[in-house]
Amino acid sequence: MTLSASSTLRVGLLVLLGVVLQVSGFAQIQVLGATPDLTPLIVAAVALWAGSIPGSITGFCVGLLIDLALGQNVGSSSLVLSAVGYAVGRFGELNDPAHGLIAIPVGAAATLGYLLAFAAVSFMLEIEASVSALVLRDAVVTTILNVVIAVPLFGLVRRVIRPVLLAKPVGRRRRAATRETGPLGLRGLEI
Repeated sequence: MTLSASSTLRVGLLVLLGVVLQVSGFAQIQVLGATPDLTPLIVAAVALWAGSIPGSITGFCVGLLIDLALGQNVGSSSLVLSAVGYAVGRFGELNDPAHGLIAIPVGAAATLGYLLAFAAVSFMLEIEASVSALVLRDAVVTTILNVVIAVPLFGLVRRVIRPVLLAKPVGRRRRAATRETGPLGLRGLEI
């Protein structure tokens, strides 16, 4: 992704809309005691399509906004979401993200990684942190909820940032046509 006013505005509006929706809307939805979390999905979607550096910058900005909006330890979400953005962006740079269902495993891995790392960082930074097995249950339920909303959210992010991407996500690393080969046993013999 090129660093321009258009790309900054597009990603900035996605980040702002995602944080506002998370804090005001999705935080009130409870399913089995857990809530869906848009923040790792937005970071993962931007990182998958734009790359590791824009993904880590987006993760830092989303984490900082979430920390300031919720009154948490400033920097804990930023640290974890920056790492999530970099890891997902690196995955997108090394592998072909053109498959339509790539959002499911990427969203699940990003959410689970974010929740477990955030729990560890919060435990290390807070003096009165409580340790419970319910953290793992909530992480699994939140991951399942995020998998359900990952495909439409990744599609929306892709549609919004597609005009500012350097390489088009569709067919980025695929050959135009298959190679012509002979019978299976005679490959390489030029028959």
